[in-house]
Amino acid sequence: MSESDVAISRQTQMGAVEIGRLAYGCWRFSGSTVPAATAKIEAALEIGANLVDTAAIYGFGGEGFGGAEEVLGHVYAANAGLRERTVLVTKAGIHPPVPYDSRASNLITSCEGSLARLRTDVIDVFLIHRPDLLASFEEVAAALTQLRADGKIREAGVSNFSHTQIRALQSKLDFALVATQPEFSPLAIEPLQDGTLDIAQEMNLTTMAWSPLGGGRLTPQHQPEAGTQEARVLAVLEAIAAREGVGVDHVALAWVLAHPANTVALIGTQNVARIRDSAKAYDVRLSRQDWYDVLVAARGAPMP
Repeated sequence: MSESDVAISRQTQMGAVEIGRLAYGCWRFSGSTVPAATAKIEAALEIGANLVDTAAIYGFGGEGFGGAEEVLGHVYAANAGLRERTVLVTKAGIHPPVPYDSRASNLITSCEGSLARLRTDVIDVFLIHRPDLLASFEEVAAALTQLRADGKIREAGVSNFSHTQIRALQSKLDFALVATQPEFSPLAIEPLQDGTLDIAQEMNLTTMAWSPLGGGRLTPQHQPEAGTQEARVLAVLEAIAAREGVGVDHVALAWVLAHPANTVALIGTQNVARIRDSAKAYDVRLSRQDWYDVLVAARGAPMP
C-alpha cells in the first residue's frame, strides 16, 4: 500500500463487539427455504460478515410482520451454535399503514415479537427503523431503556435518522447509542453533506450503509442512461476496477468502507457466490484521488 492509498480494514468495533466491515442484510429473506437461507448466512460468515441485519417490516404482507425474521429464526433453530457466531441486528417502528409508530408500547411489543420469530433470547443491536415524528425522544428512550434493562436487547441505535434526531435521542438516554444506518453509496452521497457521517464520528457510532451498491445500479450488469449520475459514476468505477482486476461493485463497496465514520457496508445479494465474491472489496487499493474522483462524478461538479 502506498502512502496515498486509503486503508480499508476487514474488521471494526460496534460497541463492545467485533464485526466485519461487510455485513449481511436479510431484507429479501422472506420466502427463502431454510437450507437456502442457511447457505447465505454461512457464505457471509466465510468472508467475515458476522453482522446479520433484519427488521420486523421485512417480508411484511398478508400474514403481517416478520417474514424475514421468521426464516432467520428457523435457520438459527436448525443450526446449533449459529446464533452465537452472528451479531444480530433488527429494527422496529415502521408500522403500515400509519406509517411509523415508535410509541414505547409499540417498540416493546415489536421487540418481543422479533425475539419470538428469531428464536433468540436477546437482540444484539435494536434499531429504530425510521423516525416517528409523533413520538417524543423521551418516550423512545424510555422504551429502549426498558428493553435493555430487561435483557431483551444489548445495544441500541437508529436507522434513517438525521444528525439532529440522533443527538436529541441520545440526550434522553443514559447509555450510548452504537449505530446509525443511513443510505450511503456513490449514488447516495447526502450523508457526506447533511451531518450524518459527522455525528457518527462525533458519537463513535458504527455507520451501517444500506444499499451501498445503489440498489444494484453499481454492478457490472447495469446499463445506465448516458449522461446520468449513474453513468458518470460507473465510468470512474470501471476504470478503477480494470486497474485493480475486480468488479465495479467491489470498488463501490471499497469506496463506502474508505470513509472514516466507522462504515460497514450491508450486502443483500441472494446469490451465494456473489456473497463470497464481495470480499474482493478488501483487495481494492483506492488512492485519495480515486475516492474523490468517484465523489466528483457523483456530484457532477468539481469539489468546491
